[in-house]
Amino acid sequence: MTIQDRQAPKDRPAKPAAGIDSPLFDALIGARKMFSRSEKISDDNRETHKVGGRGGDSFYRERWSHDKVVRSTHGVNCTGSCSWKVYVKDGVITWESQETDYPSVGPDKPEYEPRGCPRGASFSWYTYSPTRVRYPYVRSALLQMYREEKAKAPGHDPVEAWKAIVSDPEKARRYKSVRGKGGLVRASWDETVEMISAAYVHTVKEYGPDRATGFSPIPAMSQVSFSSGARFHQLIGGSMLSFYDWYADLPPASPQVFGDQTDVPESGDWWDAAYLIMWGSNVPLTRTPDAHWMVEARYRGQKVISIAPDYAESVKFADEWLAPHPGTDAALAMAMGHTILREFYVDRQTAYFDAYSKQYTDLPFLVQLEQREDGTLVPGKFLVASEAGEQRTAEAATEHADFKPMMFDAATGAPWSPTGPSATASRRTAWAAGTSSWETSTPR
Repeated sequence: MTIQDRQAPKDRPAKPAAGIDSPLFDALIGARKMFSRSEKISDDNRETHKVGGRGGDSFYRERWSHDKVVRSTHGVNCTGSCSWKVYVKDGVITWESQETDYPSVGPDKPEYEPRGCPRGASFSWYTYSPTRVRYPYVRSALLQMYREEKAKAPGHDPVEAWKAIVSDPEKARRYKSVRGKGGLVRASWDETVEMISAAYVHTVKEYGPDRATGFSPIPAMSQVSFSSGARFHQLIGGSMLSFYDWYADLPPASPQVFGDQTDVPESGDWWDAAYLIMWGSNVPLTRTPDAHWMVEARYRGQKVISIAPDYAESVKFADEWLAPHPGTDAALAMAMGHTILREFYVDRQTAYFDAYSKQYTDLPFLVQLEQREDGTLVPGKFLVASEAGEQRTAEAATEHADFKPMMFDAATGAPWSPTGPSATASRRTAWAAGTSSWETSTPR
């Protein structure tokens, strides 16, 4: 709509036109005809048409033009940390390409580069997307109650306003019951920060600082967010949740059995494997920058197994495809574990498995047996020093005895804690290093 279109007839007053433009804005846009006489401009002054020749190619040339190149990565919901060259013009991302200056891994392995995926190549679309969240949003039911309670609170105290909401079962139910149903409205930064602060202060005053918990983003994704949030909760005495508590995708066997959290070989080590199982990860899709290791290792004779209920992208690279019925993969994993335990620990003992389990797993620790009503015994919790009793171990009387799992010492015939005071320095060193002296002080 142009200025002329918006002019009202003389017999009725002018009305403001709908939309985001104003007459002044229309005038500025219309002035471009004075400076672009060679171009064809639409009647509403919103479109420019260039036909043929070098002039028609300018759109394409300008699309790829840039005034500087910076290095960056795409850390939102991805830990790939691929290195990208980002081309910028007038402070705006114009396009991106994969960086190719990764250090070489040597002549006997493929290179890491180029690392990246189509999602990373189009990431600038997300950056400038009109649907990108740029402001705080609060559930409307909660925001309305908070404003009402703050207006009634003595001195308009935000903490008292929050207390009035969460202490009233009906009000608390009102905003909690609509979670997951949308209803988010835009709020100011000041008001949102005030609500969050009031919730923290009320929780600490009412229940103690250890009842305040925070969720951590992936440290590899945003070290600043992780460090600042973690430090804040440490200073107030709160507890910090892992990012796995949010995503719920932590393989629990990793920290429970091996004692560390996902400290596993990285993708470059796939090249050295002779047998590779893809299970729970559709590598070509979810680990696109690293998938080439798996593909290239097949040329070395590596056998690849894909376990997936559907015909996923990983299946086409597999030598064998095992497609369990959805919901039965847990039973499959337990059956595989049972077979390993039966064939390499119970029916016969294999030196490799025996030494590996002692050095790298929690298998040597004692487990309590619990008796069911029918008389059968089932495994319970790990036996800790406090439950073993002072008559069996001196560790029971030491500090933190509830957190000292016990082993059976074949040399003394008694349970002991490999990291407790009763363990000599040489014993602890042997246990950590997995040397031959380990064999005399661990269970068989």
